[in-house]
Amino acid sequence: MSSAVTETEESARSSPLTPLKLVGLVCVFLALCLDVGAVMSPAWVTADDQYYLSLWESCWKPASTDDWQCSSTLGSDWQVATLALLLGGGALVLMSFLVALVAVCIGTRRRFYAPVAFMLFAAVVLQACSLVLYPIKFIESINLKIYHEFNWGYGLGWGGTIFSFGGGILYCLNPKNYEEYY
Repeated sequence: MSSAVTETEESARSSPLTPLKLVGLVCVFLALCLDVGAVMSPAWVTADDQYYLSLWESCWKPASTDDWQCSSTLGSDWQVATLALLLGGGALVLMSFLVALVAVCIGTRRRFYAPVAFMLFAAVVLQACSLVLYPIKFIESINLKIYHEFNWGYGLGWGGTIFSFGGGILYCLNPKNYEEYY
């Protein structure tokens, strides 16, 4: 009888849906959504309704007309590097989300948590590098004579990076050491 109770207690403790891992999965999902929003955003830099810059195109409006003129940003090496680093980090976040979701669905606990945390921390490094590179090279290479600001697309990139970091930390925590939380 005592062995049956022990097995039941062990199966309850080895439940794949612990609150720490569930919150980690939500963090990874939010990071993925924010990364997609950042990559697709048309507004990384804006300047007084006369200029905007995204990861894909640069548009400006001459003072004499109401028409916007746009060109691709994939011609400069720093913008391609920023995009590649951000997309690489986003791909790692997507893979870690899928692996974490599989771990929750099939009920395996510890086998997949370390690779998910590793992929998330690697994504954080890639995305942080791209988000630091972007404003440095923008200010260095583009001379705007009007007030400009880094807009919501850039902020979404930082939001995705922060949620990836939070998810990585939650997947590093060992639930056996934190039984009082659940």
